[in-house]
Amino acid sequence: MPSAPTPSPGSPGTPTVTVRYWAGARAAAGVDGEQVRAATVGQALAECLGRHAALAQVLAVATFLLDGRAVPRSAALTDGSVLEVLPPFAGG
Repeated sequence: MPSAPTPSPGSPGTPTVTVRYWAGARAAAGVDGEQVRAATVGQALAECLGRHAALAQVLAVATFLLDGRAVPRSAALTDGSVLEVLPPFAGG
């Protein structure tokens, strides 16, 4: 059975997710969080980068949690999920 096509970002039927920024990601974005429409983590990050160019360096080294679990940029999103952007933390 063929798989359904992946919706393009922002199109009807594309999941809406909440993106939360932590530490340096929050400073770069200038907001605590926001909602985006995207089918994959990578698409959501591209949308965020389009809104906040200063995120570029942070996104290059950050870890991404989707509903509390570490995921790659290729991970599919579902409506209502929470995507967290965690830059590397210093200290111990």
